[in-house]
Amino acid sequence: MAVQGVRGRFAARTVRVKAPGKVNVSLDVGPLRPDGYHSVASVYLAVSLYEEVAATSTTSDGITVSISPDSTLDLDGVDIPLDERNLAYKAAAIMADVSEHSTGVHLEITKRVPVAGGMGGGSADAAATLLACDALWNSGLSRDELAHLAAELGADVPFALLGGTAVGLGVGDELSPALAKAQMDWVLVTAEFGLSTPEVFRTLDRLREAEGVDGDEPTAVDPKILQALRSGDADALSRVLVNDLQRASIELAPGLRDTLGLGESCGAIAGIVSGSGPTVALLAHNPEAAENLAGELQHKGLNALAVHGPVPGARIISDTLL
Repeated sequence: MAVQGVRGRFAARTVRVKAPGKVNVSLDVGPLRPDGYHSVASVYLAVSLYEEVAATSTTSDGITVSISPDSTLDLDGVDIPLDERNLAYKAAAIMADVSEHSTGVHLEITKRVPVAGGMGGGSADAAATLLACDALWNSGLSRDELAHLAAELGADVPFALLGGTAVGLGVGDELSPALAKAQMDWVLVTAEFGLSTPEVFRTLDRLREAEGVDGDEPTAVDPKILQALRSGDADALSRVLVNDLQRASIELAPGLRDTLGLGESCGAIAGIVSGSGPTVALLAHNPEAAENLAGELQHKGLNALAVHGPVPGARIISDTLL
């Protein structure tokens, strides 16, 4: 159903939503399951690097997607599908199915979170699209209902909707919010290439098989991680950072080991590959230390950005009649 103006004519409307990328402060990975997935136990931290989606109602049926020229990433040679393979497209399609007053919609995505960088950028796009289309079409869904739809799209999408800090179990989609409001400061070192998440998991399986180990089935996260996040104790957090996928990411991209070493030699308290990589997250004591670290790494030719977390999940930043 088209949105009508006061004189019965179609009135285009744009809802703009931003959603954060994430860092996996911890990631324990279980053995390969019969269904082809891995159980995980992870602590997610939403950080201040945001994707934006502008959803605009259109008179024509269907969903179209474009990438905004305001994107801060160098996307030359990066294959971002703009059809039904795109996670934001899938999110809009799901919302159209459950909304009584859906219209055609154009999604303009502003990319800031590294593509295939282990920070959930595509998931943030999907979460932003769910919220934007819900508002655009006055669907009236609760956050819980949106989270249920988000889980159908991928394990990281519910967290991009929730934001803050959360424990993820199952395949990462069973989320429990964690009380951790103290700010933690990080420097993200992004790569000019991506890593396939399935390939990183397959590499971990191969490494474990060669060692004759499967890994334990994870059922909980280390409480010391949550305690450090609650108190804002960066030194304590540095001692408990863990990512089972890190060695697989380094196996596929050996230069990540050098990036981690360089970060620590330049003053980072500790470093970790974020998720499946190749983004490296370096922990700093405070905002000034993070800015100084980012500046030094930039001087050495790396793509480095100071961020902080936790930050809120997807939220509407503008709602405009055109």
